[in-house]
Amino acid sequence: MATGWAGDGAVQDQIDATVDDAIKRARSQLPQGPGSERCEECDAPIPEARRKAVPGVRLCVACQQAHDEEEGAFSGYNRRGSKDSQLR
Repeated sequence: MATGWAGDGAVQDQIDATVDDAIKRARSQLPQGPGSERCEECDAPIPEARRKAVPGVRLCVACQQAHDEEEGAFSGYNRRGSKDSQLR
């Protein structure tokens, strides 16, 4: 079957590359080291249960939620280049 310039499996290769990039980005943002006892932004105490559950925690739940909402605006890369994705 003729596929034009792209080789067989090129679409899947693009999908795999996008997923790999997202995983690398997420792993690079994971906190490391000992967790803080107080939030770095609002200085509220961080409960011991949260420090045990999230290694390297630096923010309280409220500040982490606000941070996550800001990060959610990042959509990543558009590797497809389709018309539908360009219209968004």
